[in-house]
Amino acid sequence: MIPADLASRRWFRSKQRTIAEISVVDQTPIGPGMLVVLEVGFADGGPPERYLAPVIDGRDPIDGEGLWAALAEAIGREERIGPFAARRAAGFQPGPLDERSLTGEQSNSSVVLGERLILKLYRLLEPGDNPDLEVSAFLADAGFADTPALAGSLTYETDAVGSAAAMLQAFIPAADDAWSAMLSALASDPARGTQMAERIGDLTLRMHRCLASRPDDPAFPARPATVAETAQWRASAEQQLTMAIEALNGAEHDRLVALAPNVRARFADAFGSASSDAQAQRIHGDYHLGQLLIRLDGGFSVIDFEGEPARSLEERRGPSSPLRDVAGMLRSLDYAARTSERQSRLAADGWLSRGREAFLAAYGPTDNGLLVAFELEKACYEVRYEAGMRPEWLWLPMAAVERLVE
Repeated sequence: MIPADLASRRWFRSKQRTIAEISVVDQTPIGPGMLVVLEVGFADGGPPERYLAPVIDGRDPIDGEGLWAALAEAIGREERIGPFAARRAAGFQPGPLDERSLTGEQSNSSVVLGERLILKLYRLLEPGDNPDLEVSAFLADAGFADTPALAGSLTYETDAVGSAAAMLQAFIPAADDAWSAMLSALASDPARGTQMAERIGDLTLRMHRCLASRPDDPAFPARPATVAETAQWRASAEQQLTMAIEALNGAEHDRLVALAPNVRARFADAFGSASSDAQAQRIHGDYHLGQLLIRLDGGFSVIDFEGEPARSLEERRGPSSPLRDVAGMLRSLDYAARTSERQSRLAADGWLSRGREAFLAAYGPTDNGLLVAFELEKACYEVRYEAGMRPEWLWLPMAAVERLVE
């Protein structure tokens, strides 16, 4: 029941920690297999983690064997599956469900069912409300049409606070995601990429307005940011800088150390003097081109509201500045332009000037000081990521840090 290669699985979060022991804490029959819950203890003595591992005869399920469809059917019937509670959204009708697993995800696993539903398994079982479920349900209820409709959910309930185990949504047939579409546009018709940036700016504005549309909802406040919140934003940004420096060595380490005083000065100025109209509300939290699907009708659908995996659940559920999402998308546009420049004849700096302007004009007025600070924070996060995962791409966020402190 315990995967021998657990530490190397895409969805195993704590690859940097040494596993001390793995135990099975729950195993519940479902269809042709079992829902197994593993508890992983670590040599550092820190808190253990629990993971969901569906299996059939001790191995991973294979499409067509029926475990994924059985899960969806259980959600449709609102069954109790041992410690797992299923809940159905209004109007959900399962029906015949073929299975087709998606590839390429990191922290979760997704299966398309009958080409009309998608089942997302949350492999890491985190106690508390899952922002992906929470925000998806809120947006659908508030009338935001540009995200998949929620069909149901599965919760692991063994403690006073449950952990999200799965979400069932409408499957959106997509022509592409916005990252691939943007690269294609920049390679063949940069003006089309500029138009896409403008449409994404409008989409982002409408998403933020919807998330702020019920300010009396305690889980979705929308109000001026407090002094404590802007101080926390500054602390978070400075922490990203510190971790970026620690992730580097050699000449790149020295280069970022030299830039650090100017970066910290930017953080201090922006967050310390944030204007009184700086807003705090629920946001996407991990917003980039890859989180937008391009539907067959040409519109966008926003997906994956879990937030950055490195942040705590409390941080991901709390109100933040909508400019954090804006900064994330601007950084994604920068990545797209630099990638395209290496693959084609695009002049990245020239296009970025037009693309950013189109995106921000559609989004509306912003506090430029705060926006630059959030872009710098994101670039520091990217430095840390690239240093560990793709060192050959480290040049891109390092150059961004230099440009943003000028």
